[in-house]
Amino acid sequence: MKKQKVKQDEKLYYPQFTLFQKIYIKAQRIFSFICAFLGSVILSPVFLVLCIWIVADSGFPVIFVQKRVARSKPDGTYRYFPIYKFRTMYTDTPKDIPTHMLKDPHVFITKAGRVMRKASLDELPQLFNVLRGDMNLIGPRPALYNQEDLMAERDKYGANFLRPGITGLAQVMGRDELPIDVKARYDGIYTQNVGPLIDIYCLFRTVGVVFRKEGVVEGGTGTLDEKEENHDHNESFLHAVPVQNGTDQDPS
Repeated sequence: MKKQKVKQDEKLYYPQFTLFQKIYIKAQRIFSFICAFLGSVILSPVFLVLCIWIVADSGFPVIFVQKRVARSKPDGTYRYFPIYKFRTMYTDTPKDIPTHMLKDPHVFITKAGRVMRKASLDELPQLFNVLRGDMNLIGPRPALYNQEDLMAERDKYGANFLRPGITGLAQVMGRDELPIDVKARYDGIYTQNVGPLIDIYCLFRTVGVVFRKEGVVEGGTGTLDEKEENHDHNESFLHAVPVQNGTDQDPS
């Protein structure tokens, strides 16, 4: 099946947003703030239960803070911010290392953490990142500050110029199963076509992905080849999403 095309550059691509997209990006920020505020209030009992569970299971701290890549400066220079998560690993776990790069990640994940990671409950504190302005509800997932391979691939599509999100196109299309280049390509498709249609698609698919616990692969990434048929079916929706004018590339 033919894949959705997306513009790219050898090193750094500057996305050319339309007037509508520029207005939508501002509206998206307001919408994200309102939803994060309401979500924080409504889910406060869930926050309390999870905090008690984490302490009972493995002690303090409850919140895990990690340095992540924020929206790039206009010249492409990286910026960073502290991301918040419920702690799902033991305190002696090597820090600032992606889970898939740990030799045996299951050894480091707590009992409570296994459940929270499968259901993505560990991501809930990022609602406060949204309130702070670090993130939006939807956007490319923020990379670790030392994930240079992912950051470099995203630069080719201009994906680092958008505010990162709690969920995004790459997450609903495969998450941990995606190889780095494919993940960056999806982030590029989202960035260059940011708008209400693709956001609605991401929101609805996020609900399904979370409930079905899809795409979570502890200790591995790039297992998508085993599910290529499902991947092609999922991507068929994206052919309805228009790409920006200009010379398109089709990285496979």
